[in-house]
Amino acid sequence: MSSFAPPRRHPRILATGMAIIGLAATLIALPPEPVAAAPLSAATAATADPTDLTDPTTTDPAVFDPGLIISDFNFFNPDALTESGIQDFLEQRSCRPSDKVPCLWEFRETTTSQPAQGDGHCQPYIGAENETAARIIAKIAAACTISPKVLLVLLQKEQSLLTRPSASGYLRATGYGCPDTADCDAQYFGFFNQVYNAAWQFRQYTQEPDRAFKIGSVDVGFNPKAKCGASTVGVKNQATANLYNYTPYQPNAVAVANAGDEGDGCSTYGNLNFWLFYNDWFGDSTLKPFSVMFDHCLNFVGGQDCAPASLLLGVTAAG
Repeated sequence: MSSFAPPRRHPRILATGMAIIGLAATLIALPPEPVAAAPLSAATAATADPTDLTDPTTTDPAVFDPGLIISDFNFFNPDALTESGIQDFLEQRSCRPSDKVPCLWEFRETTTSQPAQGDGHCQPYIGAENETAARIIAKIAAACTISPKVLLVLLQKEQSLLTRPSASGYLRATGYGCPDTADCDAQYFGFFNQVYNAAWQFRQYTQEPDRAFKIGSVDVGFNPKAKCGASTVGVKNQATANLYNYTPYQPNAVAVANAGDEGDGCSTYGNLNFWLFYNDWFGDSTLKPFSVMFDHCLNFVGGQDCAPASLLLGVTAAG
């Protein structure tokens, strides 16, 4: 999923309150993931214009930590925004569409039902006619236990869909099934299809974490070109590992120093953009509220899930 686009300029909004949630699930064997669900892509935003918005970012890229891009709490909290909160957020974006497509706040699509993927994985999604983008995002976030903020950032990071929507952008909304070395797989085209499969993929990475990028010391390249090299990153949590499995590059020093502008021939921006958008829009991406009392529930290590909600309620009542 895309790595080459310098970050888009965007207005900042106040962070919304985060709800304490119970993420109850049991880890079981899961069916194999689709062969075509290529988690590596860098080309979908290669031609993006880094100056398409004029509002400067308020986030200092110098403090970017490649080993901790976002906390597990911020990544896996499906209650971070309500459907109405998502709609309000979309309406606050500076949106200039092309190709006569609607802005995301007015976009609608008929969705298709998706079955439950097993305990700990995505729960059923019930399709409906003419669902708004906000409703689709909220329902997928709830079904797959992924923060809607993460999905919103992903849509901007991959296709600038919140600010510069296009027909191509809606087809390739999250860069899912878009490998580095080939065009995107058309069977995954479409807004709902893209958002659902991206959330599904993040859940798959979490439930089956023994992958190329996982918690611990991992070599992460700067670019698909081998000559650009790599460096060892101490990946601190599952959410950060998920982002590297989805977009397998880190920004080099030139990219970090020139966030919002052009880097050099080895610069990629995908995970730096994710971090910049999240921090500018929603506040500190690495925040870990309640990290002691609810550590087993809000921090996912090795794909493990938290205690049942009933136990959390008991802890809350006792505390």
